Amino acid sequence: MTTQLMVQPSSLMSSGIRMSEFGDIYLFKFTDELQSRFEELLQKKKADTLTPEEEAEYVGISELERIFTLINAQLAAKSKWCPNKLKDL
Repeated sequence: MTTQLMVQPSSLMSSGIRMSEFGDIYLFKFTDELQSRFEELLQKKKADTLTPEEEAEYVGISELERIFTLINAQLAAKSKWCPNKLKDL
């Protein structure tokens, strides 16, 4: 097993996260700035040009994205919101 360094996802929460209303629930989303940074790092990763510091940042943001995907899915599953309702389209 290899050890991988990452920026702690919790360090990104104070400035990189917002709540967004979606139907009758609120979901966790990245701020525009964090989303842009994530996309920039993703492009550099695809081009294999990330520095070790950028790799650590990319891994931390990716982990936070996975956490929010899980939380948001659980919030949506427990809500009464249904994407098939016409008012939500």
